[in-house]
Amino acid sequence: MTAMQKLYLLVPLAPLAGSILAGLFGRAIGRTAAHVVTILGVAVAFIASCYIFQDVREGHIFNGALYTWATSGGLKFGVGFLIDSLTVMMMLVVTFVSLMVHIYTVGYMHDDPGYQRFFSYISLFTFSMLMLVMSNNFLQLFFGWEAVGLVSYLLIGFWYTRPTAIYANLKAFLVNRVGDFGFLLGIGLIAAFAGSLDYAEVFAKGADLAKLTVPATGWPMMTAICVCLFIGAMGKSAQVPLHVWLPDSMEGPTPISALIHAATMVTAGIFMVTRMSPLFELSDAALSFVLVVGATTALFMGFLGIIQNDIKRVVAYSTLSQLGYMTVALGASAYSAAVFHLMTHAFFKALLFLGAGSVIIGMHHDQDIRNMGGLWKYMKVTWITSLLGSLALIGFPFFAGFYSKDSIIEAVHASQRWGSGYAYFCVIAGVFITAFYSFRMYFLVFHGEERFGKAHAHDEAHGVDINAHEANEVHAEEAHDTTTGHDEHHGLAPGEKPHESPWVVTLPLVLLAIPSVVIGFFTIEPMLYGDWFKGAVVVAEQHDVLGELAKEFHGAAAMGLHGLSFSLPFVLAMAGVALSWFFYLKRPDIPAAIQRRFSGLYVLLDNKYYFDRFNEIVFAGGARRLGRIFWKAGDQALIDGVMVNGTAGLVGGISQLARLLQSGFVYHYAFWIISGVAVMLVWMFPVTLLGKLMNWLV
Repeated sequence: MTAMQKLYLLVPLAPLAGSILAGLFGRAIGRTAAHVVTILGVAVAFIASCYIFQDVREGHIFNGALYTWATSGGLKFGVGFLIDSLTVMMMLVVTFVSLMVHIYTVGYMHDDPGYQRFFSYISLFTFSMLMLVMSNNFLQLFFGWEAVGLVSYLLIGFWYTRPTAIYANLKAFLVNRVGDFGFLLGIGLIAAFAGSLDYAEVFAKGADLAKLTVPATGWPMMTAICVCLFIGAMGKSAQVPLHVWLPDSMEGPTPISALIHAATMVTAGIFMVTRMSPLFELSDAALSFVLVVGATTALFMGFLGIIQNDIKRVVAYSTLSQLGYMTVALGASAYSAAVFHLMTHAFFKALLFLGAGSVIIGMHHDQDIRNMGGLWKYMKVTWITSLLGSLALIGFPFFAGFYSKDSIIEAVHASQRWGSGYAYFCVIAGVFITAFYSFRMYFLVFHGEERFGKAHAHDEAHGVDINAHEANEVHAEEAHDTTTGHDEHHGLAPGEKPHESPWVVTLPLVLLAIPSVVIGFFTIEPMLYGDWFKGAVVVAEQHDVLGELAKEFHGAAAMGLHGLSFSLPFVLAMAGVALSWFFYLKRPDIPAAIQRRFSGLYVLLDNKYYFDRFNEIVFAGGARRLGRIFWKAGDQALIDGVMVNGTAGLVGGISQLARLLQSGFVYHYAFWIISGVAVMLVWMFPVTLLGKLMNWLV
C-alpha cells in the first residue's frame, strides 16, 4: 500500500476512531476529551482531504481496490476508493461542514446529558458519508448509503424521551427504506446483467446494457436501472413524494439539521446520480423523469415554506426546494451545475441552520418566529451571518448561491428535453417564492417590533396558543431542562432579553459565512466551464447544455454584473424580498387577511398537500389492515385454529373414540381379544386355502 493510499484510508478512519473513543469510552474519558477526540478526528480528515485535493489538481487520480471481502462467481465484493475531482470536492465539503458542526456542538449541546453519545454519532455519520463518496463500487456505495440512513435514525431520535422525535426518526427510516428498495433493485439489475459491481467495469458496458430489455417486460434495461437508482436518490434527497421525512427530522438537535440536511445525507442522492452520469446519459426517459420530479419538488415545497412558523422548518422546506433545483440540473444533464449548487448550498444552508440554532439559544429555546422580532440589536453576529446566508440562498448577485442557482436556471432554459418547459417555469417561479419565505423569516426574526415576552406566546409544537401566564410557568419550570432536549419551545419571560451565543457557536457561523459569499465567484469557471470534472462527469454531446452556456460566459464578474442589470431572476428575487418586507414589517394585517380570504388554500398548505394523511390512510392504514388480516386468518385461524388447536382437537377426538373401547371390565377385554383372534382366523383361512390351491396347480 502506497503512502497516498494510506492517506486515503486516513480520511474516513480518523472520524471513525473518534466516534469509537467517544461512544465506547465516553464516560471514562469525560465530556471534554469526547469532543476533543472527535473534533480532532474530523480535523485530520479535513486536512488530509486538502492534501488529496492538491494531489488531484496535479492530475493524480486513483481507482483501485484496497481489500477483497468475498468473491462469488464473477462478482467481487470489496473495499476500494475512486479519488477524482468529484470525490475530492465532496470530501472537502463533508469534512469542512462536519468540522464546523462539531465545534458548534460544543456550545449548543453543552448541558445535554447525552453529550458524548452525540459526538460519537456525528463522527460516525461523517465516516459513513465519506465511505459513500469515496467508493469505487456499488457494494461500498450501498454500505455508505445504508450507514448514513442508520446514523440519521439515531440522530433524529437523539432525544428518545420525546414521542415526536421517536415518530420522526421512525418515519425517516421507513420512508428511506422505500427509496432504498428501488436503489437495491437497480444495483441488482446491474449485478445481474453487467456481471460486475465495479463502477469502471459497469460504465464500460453501458452501451451493451442500453441494447437490452428487462426480461418479460420489454422495458429498456438502461431506463429501468436508472429509474430504480433514482428512486433511491428520491428517498435520500427528499424528492416528491418521498420528501415527507425531512421536515419532521427537525425534531433532532439543530447541529444535526445542519450536518445531515444541508451538506451530507440529503445530497447523497445528487452525488450518486452525478457519479452515474455515464449510465443516465443513455436514457432520455430516465432523465426526463428526474427533471419533472425535481421541478415539482423545487416549486411546491417552496410554497410550504411560506406558512411555516417554526424557524427550523422554514429552513427545512428551503432545503427541499433547493434539492429540487439540484435534481432539475441533473435531469437537464447539467451535472456539474448540480454538484456546484450542492457545494454552495452546503455552506449557506449549514450557515442558516446553525444561525437558527443560535437564535434558538438566544430565545431560550423558543423556535416560533412569531415570538421574535428585533433580535438584530441583541445578536449582531447571528444577524449579520444570517443575512449573508439569506442573500446567498435567494441568489443575490456575487453571492455563492447566485452563481450556482442562475446556472441551473439557464441550463434548464437551454435544455430541449421533454419536460424542460415545465421545469423552467418551476425554477423561475421558485426564485420569487424562495426570496419571499426566506426574508419573511429574516424580517420576522431580526427586525420589526420585539414580540418576545408579550401577552401571547405561540406553542407551535402543540398547535395551540397559550397565554402569557401559562407560558411564564412553563419558562420557569423548563427553561433549562435539557433532559428532553434543547429545542423545546420555552421562550423568554417578560423582562428577559435575547443574548448572543458563545464564541464556539458564532465562530462556525463566521467561517461558514465566508464561503457562502465568495466561493461561487472563485469556482464557477473551473467547475462549470473548465475541465475540473473532466473524466468524472460524462455528458453526451447532444445533451451538453453547459457547453452552450460556456459560449456566453465571460467570467464571474461579468456574470454578477449582468445579474444586477435587471435579469429576470434578479427582478423576481427582489420582488419577493420587497413583498415580504411590505407584508411583515409595514402591513402585517394583509397576510392575515389573505389567510382568511383563501382559507382553503391555507389549509391545503398547512396539511402539506395531505401527503402525510395519504400515507397514513393508504400505506400505514393498509399495512394495519393487512396485518389484521394476517393476524385473523394466518395467526388465529390457520396457526392457532388449525395447526395448534386443531391438532389438539384431533388428538382429543381420537382419544374420545378410544375411551369408548376402554370400559375397565376384564370380561369386555377378553371378549374383544377372542373376537380379534376369531377375525384373524376367519381372514387367514381363505388366504391359506388359496395358497395351497395355487401350489397344487403348479
